[in-house]
Amino acid sequence: MSVDIEEIIREAPSGLAIRKERDDGTVHMTVDTEGFADLVAYLHARGGRLVSLHAADRRAADGAFTMHALIDLGVIVEVECAVRPDRASFHSLAPRVNAANWYEREVQDMFGLVPDGHPDPRPLVLYDDWPEGIYPLRKDFDPSVPVPRVPREYRFRRVEGEGVHEIPVGPVHAGVIEPGHFRFSAAGEPIIALEVRLGYVHRGVEKLSESIPYRKGVFLAERISGDASAAHSTAYCQAVERLCGAEVPERAEYIRTVVLEMERLYNHIGDIAGIALDTAFAVPAADGLALKERVLELNERLTGSRLLRSVNDIGGVTMDVSREEAMKVISRLVGLRQQFEKLAATMFSSTSMLDRVEGTGRLDREKARPLGCVGPVARASGIDMDARRDHPYAAYRNLSFRVPVRDGGDVDARTRVRVDEVRESFAIIEQALDGMPGGPLAAEVKEVPAGRTAFSLVEAPRGEVMHWIISGDGTPFRHKIRDPSFCNWLGMEFAVRGNIVPDFPLINKSFGLSYAGNDL
Repeated sequence: MSVDIEEIIREAPSGLAIRKERDDGTVHMTVDTEGFADLVAYLHARGGRLVSLHAADRRAADGAFTMHALIDLGVIVEVECAVRPDRASFHSLAPRVNAANWYEREVQDMFGLVPDGHPDPRPLVLYDDWPEGIYPLRKDFDPSVPVPRVPREYRFRRVEGEGVHEIPVGPVHAGVIEPGHFRFSAAGEPIIALEVRLGYVHRGVEKLSESIPYRKGVFLAERISGDASAAHSTAYCQAVERLCGAEVPERAEYIRTVVLEMERLYNHIGDIAGIALDTAFAVPAADGLALKERVLELNERLTGSRLLRSVNDIGGVTMDVSREEAMKVISRLVGLRQQFEKLAATMFSSTSMLDRVEGTGRLDREKARPLGCVGPVARASGIDMDARRDHPYAAYRNLSFRVPVRDGGDVDARTRVRVDEVRESFAIIEQALDGMPGGPLAAEVKEVPAGRTAFSLVEAPRGEVMHWIISGDGTPFRHKIRDPSFCNWLGMEFAVRGNIVPDFPLINKSFGLSYAGNDL
């Protein structure tokens, strides 16, 4: 997307006090509290996409909280405003920018800043028995002190009407699925509405990060969402590298790219197998899970870790790939690709499977874009976006690949997008291994200066991961993490409407969302 920031500023609504700064290809704007929502809504109306909306507690240094909105206009624009502690509120964006809904509820829970005019100001992150007036991400919150519990009941939305009944599912589920509460309103089998209630595995990762030195923070980032270890650790490392000005060697960038695509392979193949399983198509489901296991085994052979951990480090990577090993991996990928093509052909030649997935769980572009959906969910709804291409990092700028986009918005489209992305991942890995340059694996990393701000975007298997850091004295002062699942859960609430209750597991699997990634 080509955008003229100067023109956008000139045409901004009158009365907005805007101060603009450029840094590393991004644009930073400060505005007063009254104009914050107006400016962000204006940038969104000009085609911008809300990447994140979050807060920081700067009362000790600046006497105020700050609100930060990141908007993607082809370049990333960060809008900042100060919020006075005695007021502790800001104008809600949610009535004008739907994607701001959960972000603002999270800010209210964690900082006590009230989004005035929010259509749904109920708690989002905090447990039902968390007491009022205690805000975990404020600097004066001591996580070592036990928090008293106050029993109270969360108020789910109610759909009234003759023949409407509620079906509660969870938060504890059969099998190994993580906890999450789903409250269906249904008339017979068709679903009228769904409300998702999460937060049961919230671990306070952002607060914990404030006390962990930067290098140890890589270990923490790898455990935000286990099946996105490489994506989160890459995003964290890139943010810290920008803070300290470290130049990652080209060879390390290629190795990071290989690891990121290996992560995409095993995730997508596992999701495709899961979709086959939920349509009762047992043979491709078994074949897909066996193929996923072979990719995990290849991960371990290549890096020593099935989940690709302990590869990234600030300044580069901790392991090398010899030419001999690279050729062995390429040879192994040829066989895996052939097995995958057989799996895809089996699935899409089945009329009974196609009958289950075509038209099921439809989320069209007109809903997906305002909700801020990302990743395969967005691309299956006709939204052409991918951080690897739009905001290149690692070695992606030097590699050739296609971003698969479909416009069906249903389970079929989400499955086919993943199939296409697996094919692209095979090609990217082969290119990166074959064309890997020589050189060192890591750069010298200087001390991170305090008071700087940096962020990083990485395209994980589920979509765009964001890490945003204000540097402190040896540790992050504020570390905002946004997993793609946070952007896509609301999309699933819309996608299930009008479908029958027995199709919910299939729709849910096609979204492939993470509970732990959402519940930071």
